[in-house]
Amino acid sequence: MRKLISLDELIGFRERVASKEEPEAETPALVVCAGTGGQASGSNDILRIIKRHILQENLGDKIELRITGCQGFCEMDPFILVEPWLHLYPRLRMEDVPRVIKAALEGQVDEDLIYKEPQVGTTFHSQSDIPFFKKQTRTILGNNQMLDPIRIFNYVERSGYAALEKVLTKSDPDWIVEEVKTSGLRGRGGAGFPTGRKWELARASGNEGQPKYLVCNCDEGDPGAYMDRSLLEGNPHAIVEGMLIAGIAIGAEQGIIYVRSEYPLAIKHTLIALRQARELGLLGEDILGTGINFDIEIVRGAGAFVCGEETALIRSVEGFMGEPRQRPPYPIAKGIDGCPTCINNVETLANVPVIINRGAAEYTKVGTPGNTGTKIFSLVGKIRNTGLVEVPLGMTIGEVVHDIGGGPPGKARIKAVQTGGPSGGCIPAERFDLPVDFDSLKEAGSIMGSGGMIVMDEDTCMVDVAKYFMAFLRDESCGKCFTCRKGTQRMHELLEDITEGRGTLEHLELLEELAVVVKDTSMCGLGQSAANPVLSTLRYFRHEYERHIIDKRCDAFVCKELVGPPCQAACPVGTEAWRYVAHIGRGEYDEAYRVIREANPFPSVCARACDHQCEERCRAGTSGGDPIAIRALKRFVTDRIDPSSYVPPRQEWTDGEPPRVAVVGAGPAGLSAAHVLSLRGYRVSVFESEPEPGGMLYCAIPEYRLPRDVITKEIESLLDDNIDVVCNTTLGTDFTIDSLLEDGFKAVLLALGAHKSRPLGIENEDVPGVYPSIDFLKAFNQRGEQLAKGRVGIIGGGNSAIDAARTALRQRDVESVSILYRRTRIEMPAFEEEIEAALQEGIAIETLISPTEIRTTSGLFSHLVCVRNSLGEPDASGRRRPVPIPDSEFLLELDTLIVAISEDSGVDCITPAREGGIEVTDWNTVKADPKTLVTSRPEVFAAGDVITGPNTIIDAIADGKRAAAMIDLYIRGEELVLPARSVVPLSYLEAVEVDPEEAREKRVETPRASVDWRKRNFAEVEVGLSMQEARIEAHRCLRCDLEFAEQPDQPEVRVAGGQAE
Repeated sequence: MRKLISLDELIGFRERVASKEEPEAETPALVVCAGTGGQASGSNDILRIIKRHILQENLGDKIELRITGCQGFCEMDPFILVEPWLHLYPRLRMEDVPRVIKAALEGQVDEDLIYKEPQVGTTFHSQSDIPFFKKQTRTILGNNQMLDPIRIFNYVERSGYAALEKVLTKSDPDWIVEEVKTSGLRGRGGAGFPTGRKWELARASGNEGQPKYLVCNCDEGDPGAYMDRSLLEGNPHAIVEGMLIAGIAIGAEQGIIYVRSEYPLAIKHTLIALRQARELGLLGEDILGTGINFDIEIVRGAGAFVCGEETALIRSVEGFMGEPRQRPPYPIAKGIDGCPTCINNVETLANVPVIINRGAAEYTKVGTPGNTGTKIFSLVGKIRNTGLVEVPLGMTIGEVVHDIGGGPPGKARIKAVQTGGPSGGCIPAERFDLPVDFDSLKEAGSIMGSGGMIVMDEDTCMVDVAKYFMAFLRDESCGKCFTCRKGTQRMHELLEDITEGRGTLEHLELLEELAVVVKDTSMCGLGQSAANPVLSTLRYFRHEYERHIIDKRCDAFVCKELVGPPCQAACPVGTEAWRYVAHIGRGEYDEAYRVIREANPFPSVCARACDHQCEERCRAGTSGGDPIAIRALKRFVTDRIDPSSYVPPRQEWTDGEPPRVAVVGAGPAGLSAAHVLSLRGYRVSVFESEPEPGGMLYCAIPEYRLPRDVITKEIESLLDDNIDVVCNTTLGTDFTIDSLLEDGFKAVLLALGAHKSRPLGIENEDVPGVYPSIDFLKAFNQRGEQLAKGRVGIIGGGNSAIDAARTALRQRDVESVSILYRRTRIEMPAFEEEIEAALQEGIAIETLISPTEIRTTSGLFSHLVCVRNSLGEPDASGRRRPVPIPDSEFLLELDTLIVAISEDSGVDCITPAREGGIEVTDWNTVKADPKTLVTSRPEVFAAGDVITGPNTIIDAIADGKRAAAMIDLYIRGEELVLPARSVVPLSYLEAVEVDPEEAREKRVETPRASVDWRKRNFAEVEVGLSMQEARIEAHRCLRCDLEFAEQPDQPEVRVAGGQAE
């Protein structure tokens, strides 16, 4: 490469490179990301196979290969992008490569390998149509895809060094400064100081003959951030060109790229780019004969986080330990070796050639006033599409997280996003309409930082997040400033106390006070922002701190001292699942049943119809394997033990005549409350509007899931001489709340359930052939009526929709059953195993569909008009709102329509409650204190679905037990406060020696009846485990309790956060 010695030669060189013979338009090119992330994911293997295949098949003149830096879509690495059609083939294996090459040569698409949107399954043949890319504005990052970073000719082909040519042609440094000022470019390193203003100050600083330095800051220390690294790896010449222009603008002759040693690939590519630029005559003395001297060297940092602060960085460049110093003087006036020093971020400098080439006026069209241009973010965490995204400043957080990031990868709702690295703040999902710009983020209690964006979901504990970042900042504090050094240490200690169950409300006050002091009195910017994680989480998530302190619970199951064995903590009634699993492993089935029954009055019911929250939190599953089949093991035990064999301990009422309590509703909540109150000596009357007790257990759950004899035996075991059950008696018709209290009942519990289906709210919903799901299920479960005929459509995605669909399928005159759901399958609230069973039985599930019109023929339902949806912004449930697609209406010909969108207690139940002085909501639920369950009348309590809306059986049972405890406290005249439930095992159960082969066994599959057989009847689908299956499955348990339980020879028992119950 010949050295250029004049500006005319640069102009001629660029023209020759730009006009060189282009390959034929249809010659395919394979573009492979070989940045650090791509290599870690296996791109080197993909490249090796590509090169071997091209050589073996002699394809050198038929296909091109371009090796690039990071292209942004890191979640899909290793991938191949095929130009010119932009076919994206993600997550390739080595054996897939020949198929991609074959399709590229034929100009075709391999439909099996081409990109498909996760969960939805939509195929995209062009990268530009993929949602991840569609909303981005890839001004800077997009160039990574277009060029090989170690080939300067690639960069020149893409208008590389055109901005330098323009600057040298004008030969006016003041014009450069003015152009950058007009562009509104703000520093992308986090502070957001106007770049043009900084250059103006730098140009005016210093004495004649005094050296000036320009520093490119690539000390990217934020966890999860890799924007600057990827720019240096993928397009180092853009940084070199930006530094050249900046050096000319401020009058500097020496440039320094300060990069941490942990970035070897970035350093390698930058060294190559610097060598090429020098060989071409673009760096060094008398550049292109203009008399301008400017050269760049690389200084490697040791990785200290504090060196991201500019005065600490300067100390590191000078060869000293990185420590900030007091400002002023600012580096602009006194920096490296006492000379004026201008420090800019990598991304800031990458924007400079864009501004010069396009012009400031054009640049300002992107972004918003005061926040122009784009910003690259590292989008990581609990997000479907991780990677680098480049968006216009002013785009909302919600658009970045949901439209580009794809939302959560699973069913857990997104809770917050953390911006600005360790010194940033956490912004809750409710504020995702916030525009991403310097000023809005600061107002929200966060900062832009260098561009880290960590997404957190419901499984993230915000107190733990604050503790994590505070530990990072404590360790990375340089120690020079006392308030930062000791303040971060003490804040971490306070957070540690809170997460380990030792926290008090005084801790919270001290933590907040200390955070403000650290913010106000620390010397450098890093210290001043160190309190942000604490202050922002306290601002938006104080309830989580209070939950840790008051209730000694971590709802995200992260703080293990507040969680204990996660299976037990996850169970709403606190069942020691680990204990009965251990007893099963030891062959002690009676003991196992006792453990289950002590906590749960409906063990056999829950062994069949529980949503097994314990399994979702089982450490065997969350650590990467399969969770223990806890519900199946419970079924194994309850099938072998008669419910009547368990005799619970009782208390006799010793203070006169036992008080009377009225329970309205004989579902799981009402019967659980009645049972607990009876055991405490109360006389309980249960009033039920249906012909028999059981509530929705009898009315709505099909017998193939929950046989009637199981319910009957369980209920009979709960009833005793203290409990009277009065059926066919309805609130508002046969009695009122006031009449119960007048009859001498000391307290009333409303456990009315949610037994009414909510309507669609469209015309013709009451015509023959259209049924509310609960009415449909009751008709069959209670009266044997088979209402479904012909082609059946079910609207909804919850358990009642699945139950209605599977029940309809078993009715004699049904031809087909389809479930129509307005979101995608991953958002369906029904139990996953029920969805799978429905699909196995041949039920079709059509997603992203909403009904708009019910049509009739001769007065009977005949057609359903539907519209197709796309997913928009999340609603209050955290799920993305379905948005109708214009002109997407279509007609379904059906014979039966079942509406199963949701349930509530119904007007017939809520109206008598309201008339009894009970405050209710617009959603037909009763308002009650979430902790005490007291309604607007102090003697009236509420529990279960009547306050929560449709919920699970186990949650209703837990509510009933809590209501009983609160009623007991109320009648005794005590404060309505229950002690924090102990999460630490109060006794030790020795582990058994397990065969290593058994420990390696996979999760046992719950036996089920064959599909063909079970579709023809209502016999129970699931079958219990055998003794051998149960023993092997129980031996898979990790016995998390042993981490907390005390050995017998250690009498002290640790109880997190207070006394044991």
